[in-house]
Amino acid sequence: MDRRIVLVTGASRGIGRAAALELAKAGNHVIATARSEKALTKLDDEIQAAAGHPATLIPLDLRDMNAIDRLASALLERFGRLDGLLGNAGVLGTLGPLENISPAAFQETVEVNFTSNWRLIRAVHPLLRMSDAGRALFVTSGIVPRPRAFWGVYGATKAALETMIACYADEVEKTPIRVNLFDPGAVRTEMRFKAMPGEDPLTLPTPQEVAATIPQYLAAECALHGERIVFAKRAKS
Repeated sequence: MDRRIVLVTGASRGIGRAAALELAKAGNHVIATARSEKALTKLDDEIQAAAGHPATLIPLDLRDMNAIDRLASALLERFGRLDGLLGNAGVLGTLGPLENISPAAFQETVEVNFTSNWRLIRAVHPLLRMSDAGRALFVTSGIVPRPRAFWGVYGATKAALETMIACYADEVEKTPIRVNLFDPGAVRTEMRFKAMPGEDPLTLPTPQEVAATIPQYLAAECALHGERIVFAKRAKS
């Protein structure tokens, strides 16, 4: 079986972890990246148990931009193409008044949420072109259309991501590559609990519920392009 090769960033927990598992169950060969090697190993055990085939595990800190380039070189050598990219990795950073955000916290949030996705595009775009049906999906946030106090840095990085991905989608319009954004909304994750500790998590969908909708947008059959897909409104097709 010639499985589609799909790269998932931030695959150690939350939506990324659940999406990696769902993508594997859908028959894709998942390349899972995250900073935690231990978490990736546990994910691989679950993928093998649920899907019957292993994942490729690549411990990676997305703040290391040169490592992203090395990742692309390794994928080219081993697989010769990339069929799908789920740009999921992100950090909440520091929530608070903008005048109180440290330069270090600002820089980390920008690097992980925005700059690393540009480097991913730069590195793996040639691999997506080598696929008959390259697909890319980048996870954004509801903070973009609804800005609010204390979320300035996180919101700005996601707004920048959305603009960049919209431009990328326009650039590849006449190629077989299809590119979209995915807004999962509020999800029952550690990041959400950190941001909203007083919220009842049982009122929110689980990462598994959200992730179950993701494989369709990375499938060869997906014709959507340049869209901002919102989980609650569009993902349950």
